[in-house]
Amino acid sequence: MKLTVVGCSGSFPSAESACSSYLVEADGFRLLLDMGNGALGELQRHIGLYDLDAIFLSHLHADHCIDMCAYFVARYYRHEGGRCEPIPVYGPEGTEHRLTTAYADTPSASSMSEVFDFHTVKPSTFEIGPFTVHTERVRHPVEAYAIRIEHGGRSLTYSGDTGVSEALDELARDADLFLCEAAFTHGKENIPDLHLNGREAGETATRAGARMLVLTHIPPWTDPEVNLAHARETFAGPVELAAPGMTYEL
Repeated sequence: MKLTVVGCSGSFPSAESACSSYLVEADGFRLLLDMGNGALGELQRHIGLYDLDAIFLSHLHADHCIDMCAYFVARYYRHEGGRCEPIPVYGPEGTEHRLTTAYADTPSASSMSEVFDFHTVKPSTFEIGPFTVHTERVRHPVEAYAIRIEHGGRSLTYSGDTGVSEALDELARDADLFLCEAAFTHGKENIPDLHLNGREAGETATRAGARMLVLTHIPPWTDPEVNLAHARETFAGPVELAAPGMTYEL
């Protein structure tokens, strides 16, 4: 598997990064995890506009899904080659309605489903292309899912947005790479069931026995170096900060 960080800013884009979006590739198949603000433009630095094979949306906050509205335009109104065939989109219940409402002016109430093949995510194990994926609901104010992706004996876990969660501990068990949000700063923000801080991300990786931790979804007002230092205090393995364009081969 190959992981490419498309965007990693939390809450809204920073001057350096689009919001959450991560490209996972194997055997010629391309799966995108989330498509937040600014992600569609950045994605085109890495692959062609129509080269995606499937999309997974961890939850329906704008910083994880809003560029799906722009992608709808690209697929629905494509001038060369005609309208795109529907691409599988895996998201929480109500994803189609959420995107249609956000766009606000689709030609019909069913236009989104003409280019997106919506699948409702629940806690389960299923296949997306060559990947075996496991999804579990995590702790966030809206319905939100973390995902574990396995291929060729290797594993990647993406937290989405969450507070401390036993379900996330299990999804990250022995993961080769744990891509984990760390939006809060230890000692500064303390809101249960919303986000992790760097220390909690490190503690989660330690409990899970993950082999590598990559911190992501750090908002522009948070000092990422502080969160990195806190994570290193609680996790003995390698820890890095996600950055746009970074790639990992698993």
